[in-house]
Amino acid sequence: MKEEIVRHIVARIEKDFDSLKSDFEKDRGVTAKSVAIDGLLPLTLAEKIAGVFPDPSEMRLLDSFREKKFTSKSLDDFDPLIRDITFAFQDGRVIDIVSKLTGIRDAHGDPQLYAGGVSAMSKGHFLNPHLDNSHDHEQRNYRVLNLLYYCTPDWKPGDGGNLELWDSDVRRPLEIPSLFNRLVLMETNDSSYHSVNKVRVDGIRRCVSNYYFSPHSPNPYETTHVTYFKARPEQRIMRIITDVDSRMRTVVRSFFRKGLAKKDLYGG
Repeated sequence: MKEEIVRHIVARIEKDFDSLKSDFEKDRGVTAKSVAIDGLLPLTLAEKIAGVFPDPSEMRLLDSFREKKFTSKSLDDFDPLIRDITFAFQDGRVIDIVSKLTGIRDAHGDPQLYAGGVSAMSKGHFLNPHLDNSHDHEQRNYRVLNLLYYCTPDWKPGDGGNLELWDSDVRRPLEIPSLFNRLVLMETNDSSYHSVNKVRVDGIRRCVSNYYFSPHSPNPYETTHVTYFKARPEQRIMRIITDVDSRMRTVVRSFFRKGLAKKDLYGG
């Protein structure tokens, strides 16, 4: 099934390549370029993926002031279709056309899913504004692109759980709804703050996440940083707390470049 998924992804991007590339390059007043690709897969295939998506009870819950969501990299424990859709985005043909669309040089996937996997968010779940960790788990290559595939049928913009891209002051977000069968490509750099606003309904917001890495810095200079969280603009006290927390973790990383915690990796 992975081969079929790869062919569909490539065909969908090729179909509107010029307009998608132009859309990705458009200035939207935020710090990360992005593009939303709707109807990524044939509807019957997308519905099949949604139908076998793991239940939140099969995942681990991340619950802190930074985020609240269910995640998993244990793809071998689920229906094979979940592994196929996840790793289809790491196929060389998909990486090649996505690289051409976004202008990324020497991109490669993340077969150990250091930063990827599947996630589920229920009512009240969220992900606060943050910068992604700048590198892969070995601190050798830069994280350069997020690929987020949403697979909850009938999800509506008003349901919440939507991706938000922020301006340089992290004051005004651009909201990108997590619509069914939509793929969002979002670049990452040292100012690409993004978040997921609270889920407002009783349904489950499902997502397959992948990330591309490159030996080339996405910034005009070399840099390294941990996942750096901020609170939302209206959460003034929490902004102070998250800033202190992020600075402390940055100091720890400066002494322990690969971090202290055990890496959560696919197959690990």
